[in-house]
Amino acid sequence: MSGHSKWASIKHKKAATDAKKGQVYTKLIREITCAAREGGGNPDINIRLRAAMAKAKQANMPLDNVTKAVKRGTGELPGISYESVAYEAYGPCGVAIIIQTLTDNKNRTSAEIRNILSKKGGNLAGAGSVNWLFSKKGFIVVDKKTIDEDKLLTIILEAGAEDLKGEGEKYEITTQPQDLEAVKKALSDKQIAFETCEITMFPSSMVKVNDAQMAKNILALVEALEDHDDAQGVYANFDIPDELLDKAVSD
Repeated sequence: MSGHSKWASIKHKKAATDAKKGQVYTKLIREITCAAREGGGNPDINIRLRAAMAKAKQANMPLDNVTKAVKRGTGELPGISYESVAYEAYGPCGVAIIIQTLTDNKNRTSAEIRNILSKKGGNLAGAGSVNWLFSKKGFIVVDKKTIDEDKLLTIILEAGAEDLKGEGEKYEITTQPQDLEAVKKALSDKQIAFETCEITMFPSSMVKVNDAQMAKNILALVEALEDHDDAQGVYANFDIPDELLDKAVSD
């Protein structure tokens, strides 16, 4: 997905310096709790929990917070029950958007998501109207300065990766969701650093955005949705050239 690693790296840098660390922890705790509730508290056999715990470690969340979140999920500690709800929407220029949430009040979350979309030039779409455009994939970003492309390709293909593409100064590795951990381990074993490692949603087709104002509007909408307390993931099929992306973010 063109621009995917660029936007992912921008979000990563923002998260690293963001004053909203409490909000980041809250979202991670919800994800860990729900993952433990649905698949058990053992990360060795619960892929979703293992991924959530890895994100928590990357965010420097205290281990005690992680342990309590797991125990709330398994029922060892009392806690709020969250429900997974996905919303489908369209933004400016007809960009397709999926908003994945964890909520304890579906009516409240629906109203707030609808309000954000309305204010930022988007609208909710019917169930199934957007989802078919996306597929779930493992996604890893490696800096090109880290390793030669042929060497990297050999390592990841042997570990079960699906594809490797060069995007600007980065390599984008895609896997099937169940193969992400094996590829991640293969990179770690070879001491190859990666900037992003996550399960994400990849679109099958892209909407090219070449207008600076439209690019800014789309990113403002996506960011507002990502900042919502209940949002766990926001995925969109915009393709914005790097120069417009940089300008929209810096303005």
